[in-house]
Amino acid sequence: MASTPRPAADARRLERLIVTRPMPEAQAWVSALQAQGWPAHALPLIHLGPPDTSDERARLEHWRTHWSQADAILFVSGAAVSHFFAAGVASPVPNLRTRFWAPGPGTARLLAQALDTLGMDADRIDSPAADAAQFDSEHLWPQVATQVGPGRLVLIVRGASPGRSMPDVSDVAGNGRDWLIRQCLALGAQVEGCVAYVRRPPGFTLADEALIRSASEAGSAWLFSSSEALLPLRDLQPSPDWSHTTALVTHPRIGENAREAGFTRVLVTRPALSDVLSALESTWNRP
Repeated sequence: MASTPRPAADARRLERLIVTRPMPEAQAWVSALQAQGWPAHALPLIHLGPPDTSDERARLEHWRTHWSQADAILFVSGAAVSHFFAAGVASPVPNLRTRFWAPGPGTARLLAQALDTLGMDADRIDSPAADAAQFDSEHLWPQVATQVGPGRLVLIVRGASPGRSMPDVSDVAGNGRDWLIRQCLALGAQVEGCVAYVRRPPGFTLADEALIRSASEAGSAWLFSSSEALLPLRDLQPSPDWSHTTALVTHPRIGENAREAGFTRVLVTRPALSDVLSALESTWNRP
């Protein structure tokens, strides 16, 4: 009697989705994705901590006290908002002119919460249009360009990698911010900056290493919201073969870095949760 053939494996079945954001964002995303039925696991590939050097800490404290001197403050990420306001900042001055720039809705949401604690309205926040093709500095610029000119001061609040200080404007931007900095300088604005946090690589546990091995197999996807998160994976020895898995990235620049790291299949989505869910729905089946 002939045996019953086994059903073919479902190539669209997603067995594990690795969320690489720093904590506590990673766990919040895992909870939201699991609530929609997706097999999400947190594996933060970036750990955030206070600035390394005394110069960076002094600069941060200066701007926490004197932030109202800036005509505009660009917070490059939600982490920049959280770390800048974590230790408290000075109260707003009368006739405050400062605008607050956010490259995406997540950053704008955290900014609105921070401003509310200071008695300020969210209408001081500028961010890309809701229907923008991407949420980044390039799509923020049309919303803020008219605020920039001679005599205007733009403050950049960002993160840094270990061992990299920020002595001058050339080091203000960090990856992906150079273009907006150049636009501000070209229009005659003064640009200053401060490091609100430092990114550090994770220390993998045995459980983390087991998860990484299983997540290099078919049926796996990695969600990357920063190119920095790819660095610990590139440093692994022996290097896993990523050709059977997928990198789901929230910006084309991250996609380029994922391909360089060995991911042969890369999908680009906007960073909002709703967009990530749409990308998942159109590409995979739930377990």
